Amino acid sequence: MAAIRRAFTMLEVMVVVTIIAILAAIVVPRFGGLTDEARSSAALTVVGGVRTSIAAYRTRMVLAGEDPFPLLEDLVAEGAVMQRGMPANPYSGLATVRAVSEAQADAREVSAPETYGWCYFVDNESEPARAVIYLNSEDESGVPDPAGGLKGANEL
Repeated sequence: MAAIRRAFTMLEVMVVVTIIAILAAIVVPRFGGLTDEARSSAALTVVGGVRTSIAAYRTRMVLAGEDPFPLLEDLVAEGAVMQRGMPANPYSGLATVRAVSEAQADAREVSAPETYGWCYFVDNESEPARAVIYLNSEDESGVPDPAGGLKGANEL
């Protein structure tokens, strides 16, 4: 008895490719926004972690009778405020910190985002002492603002 060779016809292959293309056209747009949501969640987590570390540092310093907020060099020094140094900004991937003025911090001004991942303002001489840290990114965060739009990453 001779062996019968069977293969897919060109029509069958084209039907399968068409079905896969239709499924991809439906599925890909649904999951496309997940990257933005993941980045927004990571940004909220990272900013919260940095601010919590600064608050813990502040508590230690107030109890020790020292200036409450870390200077820029303390903030970026590994182990002083953060155990492993500054984390990367989820939008730019940069862990570098730029010192900004009070006016820039109040406006959440973004500058040199290709060089710095964070902006930091500290004034231990004011009454009360004040520090502001934020992401140095103009990207939209995906986090809703009260006006019905979305907050910028620098507003988190």
